Amino acid sequence: MNHRLLIALPLAAVLSLPAVAQTNSSSQTQPAAASTDNATGKAPLAPPSREGFWGRINPFARKNYVKRQTEPIRDRVNELDELTSANSKSIKDTDSRAQAGIKLASDKANEADQHAIDAGNKATAAQQSAQQVTSRVQTVETVVSNIDQYKASNQTEIRFRPGQTVLSKNAKDAIDTMATAVKGQRGYIFEVQGFSSGKGQTAIASSQKMAESVVRYLVLTHDIPVYRIYLVGMGNAPTATDDTAKTKHVSGGRVEISLLKNDLEQLASTATGDQSQQPK
Repeated sequence: MNHRLLIALPLAAVLSLPAVAQTNSSSQTQPAAASTDNATGKAPLAPPSREGFWGRINPFARKNYVKRQTEPIRDRVNELDELTSANSKSIKDTDSRAQAGIKLASDKANEADQHAIDAGNKATAAQQSAQQVTSRVQTVETVVSNIDQYKASNQTEIRFRPGQTVLSKNAKDAIDTMATAVKGQRGYIFEVQGFSSGKGQTAIASSQKMAESVVRYLVLTHDIPVYRIYLVGMGNAPTATDDTAKTKHVSGGRVEISLLKNDLEQLASTATGDQSQQPK
């Protein structure tokens, strides 16, 4: 028994020496505090400590040593993975926000372009309307300035036998042609002048009766307003011929019917054309 104890004590002493040597070696090789200016914000890893002779030959000491040395490395690797993941996520978020900002800016630009196009179209329409109004005003001014300027549009002559005041069929046909042409129109008047042979008041009265028969037919048959008819009995007053511009006296009786127009009908036609051109 004593013999076994004597063998065990030296063997235990021999096995404990490598562990004590490794502990002393690692305590002597601890690095000084280093700068933390790196990705993880921590001090750099210390260089591997010197194991000493017993640490190299002792398999148990070697395994513990490797474990102690690799644990900080694994921690740093894990931290770097986390930092890499966080940076990747931040980059994706930044890119997403940038893309959203670009799309918003593009939409705003397109909207501004559309507003500009609409404004241009409205300006063009306003300019066209202004031009139409200007043209309309000029037309109205011209019409107003010429409102009392009547121009001969048509003329016919009705013949009567001496002492006769009744209209013949040919006379009615001629009057019908002139009256039909002004149906629904404005800005016209009929000038009816009666001429008769004879002398003095007798000729005037006879010419007046012949002119009145024409006026009566226009009013009763064609509904021509009386205010659009001007009647005058000229008696035996001389008239100027169209060819020679010389005066001649009337033989028998006749009535001259003249259709006179101003620019009111032109104004009505212009207004109708403007309304038809307006957008619906």
